[in-house]
Amino acid sequence: MSAAILPTTETAEAAPAVDLNDKAHYIHRELSQLQFNNRVLEQALDERTPLLERLKFLLIFSSNMDEFFEIRVAGLKSQLAFGHEIVGPDGMPPRQALNEISEIAHRQIARQYAILNERLLPDLDRHGIRIVRRENWSPAQKRWVQRYFRQEVAPMMTPIGLDPTHPFPLLVNKSLNFIVELEGVDAFGRDSGLAILPAPRVLPRIMRLPEEVCEGGENYVLLSSIIHAHAEELFPGMEVLGCYQFRLTRNADLTIDPEEMDDLARALRGELFSRRFGDAVRLEVADNCPKKLTDYLLKQFGLTEVELYEVNGPVNLTRLFGIINRSQSPQLQYPPFVPAIPKALKKAEDLFQVISKQDVLLLHPFESFAPVVDLLRQAAKDPDVLTIEQTLYRTGANSEIVDALVEAARAGKEVITVVELRARFDEESNLSLAQRLQQAGAVVIYGVVDVKTHAKMMLIQRREGQKLQRYAHLGTGNYHSGNARLYTDYSLLTSDVALCEDVHKLFSQLTGMGKLLKMKKLLHAPFTLKKSLLDLIARETAHAEAGKPAHMIIKINALTDAKMIRALYKASIAGVKVDLLVRGMCCLRPGIAGVSQNVRVRSIVGRFLEHSRVYWFANDGDERMYLASADMMERNLDRRVETGFPIEDRKLRQRIRKELDLYVADTTTTWELNTDGNYSRLHPLDGQATHDVQRQLLEKYCGAGAPAAP
Repeated sequence: MSAAILPTTETAEAAPAVDLNDKAHYIHRELSQLQFNNRVLEQALDERTPLLERLKFLLIFSSNMDEFFEIRVAGLKSQLAFGHEIVGPDGMPPRQALNEISEIAHRQIARQYAILNERLLPDLDRHGIRIVRRENWSPAQKRWVQRYFRQEVAPMMTPIGLDPTHPFPLLVNKSLNFIVELEGVDAFGRDSGLAILPAPRVLPRIMRLPEEVCEGGENYVLLSSIIHAHAEELFPGMEVLGCYQFRLTRNADLTIDPEEMDDLARALRGELFSRRFGDAVRLEVADNCPKKLTDYLLKQFGLTEVELYEVNGPVNLTRLFGIINRSQSPQLQYPPFVPAIPKALKKAEDLFQVISKQDVLLLHPFESFAPVVDLLRQAAKDPDVLTIEQTLYRTGANSEIVDALVEAARAGKEVITVVELRARFDEESNLSLAQRLQQAGAVVIYGVVDVKTHAKMMLIQRREGQKLQRYAHLGTGNYHSGNARLYTDYSLLTSDVALCEDVHKLFSQLTGMGKLLKMKKLLHAPFTLKKSLLDLIARETAHAEAGKPAHMIIKINALTDAKMIRALYKASIAGVKVDLLVRGMCCLRPGIAGVSQNVRVRSIVGRFLEHSRVYWFANDGDERMYLASADMMERNLDRRVETGFPIEDRKLRQRIRKELDLYVADTTTTWELNTDGNYSRLHPLDGQATHDVQRQLLEKYCGAGAPAAP
C-alpha cells in the first residue's frame, strides 16, 4: 500500500467532496475483534515459536472467544431481545452481525481443534508430553484412574436424573457438564432415560499421571475422560448408552442501575452471583453427541443450531494451561529474561532524590516494574511522606502494590485509593482489595458512578524542608506486577511541578465534588482528552494542507471511535502520512482511494501483549508526544476517567520515537489490515533484513532471553 504524500491545495480542492459517514468506510467492531482473535490463533501455527508457547496462544484464543461470547455476542443478543438495536457507523444491524459472527466463529473454532489435534498434540507427543486418551490407557493407568475416580471424583458427583420431579438443573456459566443417556428402571421405578452430570468445580480438570504408571515423559489425563470411563458407577443397575460432555456460555456482563443503587460495593456483590446464571448465548458439545440430545439441550437453553458448536476435544480448552504451568520442559517455552533497571536507578538508595532531578521512563516488560513498587515501598517507610493517592484498576488483592499501601496506611500516612470495582472479570478481586485497604485505615473511593476510573496514576506528597514536594507515577498499563512481565507498557516517574499539580487536581475531582478544574499539562477523559487529540490531528491536517510534510504515529489497542476515524480520514485526504499500530479492533478501513490511501494499519502479535498507548505528531518540526491510558474508543474517551500525559524531555521523546520506528519496521510479528477488513501477515522481501521488534527490545534492554531469528 502506498504511503506517499498526496498533493494538496489545488488538487485537493478540485476533488469531489467525500462522504466520511459512508458506511462502506467502516468495519464492524465485533467482526474486527474476531480478526484479532484469528491473529492470536495463527500464532499456534508459527513454528518459530516454542511449542508450549504455541499451545498457550491456542488457549488464549479459546479464552478470548469465551469473553467474546459472554460480552459482545451477549450484548448483540440483548439488543434484539429488548428491541433496542444499535447500528454503528458501519451500518450493520445486530441480527446480520450475529449471523456473520456465527459463520466466522464456527470456522475459527473448528480450525482451533484441528490445529490442536493434528499439529500440537502430535508435536507434544514427540517431545514426551501427552494427554493419554481412554483407549490408550495401560492396565496400570486404568487401575490408577479407577482408584482416583472412586476416592476423589465419585464422592463429589451429584447425578441429576431428569423427570417431572427433577427438572433440568440451572447450570453455572462455562461449567463442565455431561448429558447421559440411560436404559433401565431405577429403584423408584423411574425410566426417563436421561441424566445430567455436573463436574465438580472443586476438582482439577487435568491431572498428571504418576511416573510409576507411565513409561517416561509427562503424561496427563483429563477429568472428562475419567468421568466418561466410570459414569456407569454413578448409575448402579442402569446401562449407560452414552455420556457426552457439554458446556454452556452465558451472558456475563454486569448491569447495575445507578438510579436504584445506594452502595456500589453491595450492588456489585449481588450482580457477581447473577453473572454465573445469565442468559444462554452458546452451547458447546462433543461432536459425537447424537442429534436428538443436542436438540434437547438447545431446547432447554432456548438456543438454535446457529448457536451450537460441536467440538472434537475438551469443551473447555483453557484448562490445558495446566500442562504449560506444570511442564518440566523449559526448552519448549520462551527463554527467561531479567528485566533491566535504568542506569539512573541501579545504585539509587533514594528514589525521590533521583526523580527530583530527572524524569524516569520505563518500558515494561523489558525494563522492570520494580522501581514503581520500590517507590511506593520507600514512601510507606519514609517519615517525610505525608500522603499517597493511587488509582487501582486491575491489581490483585495480594499484590506488592497493595502490600505497600497497607503498610503506609498502618504507618499513619494518609492513603487515598480510587478502586474501580467494575474492572470486568476483576470485580471480586477488587472488592477484596478494597476491604483489605479499608481495614488497614486507607480511604477507599469507588470513583464516579457510570464513569469507570481507568487512569493509571499515583501521587506522593512529601515534606522536604519548608516545602511540600510531589512525585507522580503515570502509566499506560495496570498496577499489576504479573501483567508487567507480559504486557508492553510505559511508566513515567516524575516530579514535574505542573504535571504533579494536574494529577493532584484529578484526584480531587475523583474523591470530592466540584466544577471542572483546569489542567496545565495533563489531558483527561471524559473532558479534555478527546478534544485535544482531535485538535492535534487537525493541526497535522492543516500542516499538510499548507504543503508541509505531515506525519503521525499512533500506537493503541483499539480504534473504534467514529469521530476519531473521520478526523484520521480528513488527515489522510489532506496528505498526512498516518501510521497506526492497532493491536486489536480497528474500525477504520485503510487504502480507500481518495479517503485513506495515506493510512497504514498494522497489528503486532508476539510474545508480549502490546498494550502501550503512544500518540506522536510531527507538528512541523515541533513534535508532540503523549502517552495515555486510553485507546481511541468511545468508552475510553467519553465514559471513562483516562489520562494522557506529555513527554516533554527531548531525550525521552527521541527514545520513544526510535522505539516506534522499530514497531513500524517490524516484519516478523506484524499483520497489515487490508481494505477488505482482512489482515495479511508481513514477511521480509527477498534480501530484506528480518525485524522482530519485541526480540530487538529484549536484546537492547535485557541482553539475553531473546532467541535468535530462524
